Amino acid sequence: MSGIATQHFPDLTPETAPAASRRSLEGVAHHLGYLPSAAARLAQSPQLLDGFLKLTALFDATELDPVVRETVVLTIATRNGCHVCVAMHTAQLTRLAADPDLIAALRAQQPLPDARLEAVRRFVHSALDHTGAVPEPDLAAFLTHGFTPRNALEIVLGIGAYTLSTFANRLTDAPVDPQLAPYA
Repeated sequence: MSGIATQHFPDLTPETAPAASRRSLEGVAHHLGYLPSAAARLAQSPQLLDGFLKLTALFDATELDPVVRETVVLTIATRNGCHVCVAMHTAQLTRLAADPDLIAALRAQQPLPDARLEAVRRFVHSALDHTGAVPEPDLAAFLTHGFTPRNALEIVLGIGAYTLSTFANRLTDAPVDPQLAPYA
């Protein structure tokens, strides 16, 4: 899809993006130190870019700790086959000093070495498999690891935010930026 997607979804800049996307692109570039191709392509739709950034900010503000949040994100990214998301969130878990075995298992879509994080991974899959109607035994298994009903809803927020980004990144065929190549 590369050539076709690039034709329809070129990388935009703050100068070439729709006016409503410019501030968001500048913010992303300032925050990360570069403008990821994924954001540059999402800028075609100011509403999508703004919505994704708002949803991720809300997800980042939940009670879930950063490694739990990244477990949710990398579970979605691998399940949905978003190579740029896998690289980006592998890099984030690496910055968080997450166990390399955890990262490898998440990337391979295998059971995790940490029982609490495995409960998160399983909960994400159950929520997706059952379109939100998580069976009671699956919810109970999640809650037995110290999570709360609030945390379950916060994970649903993460599922929504990162399903949006993985789908959009796949549609636009966003490439892995050079900064993320070591994590691809």
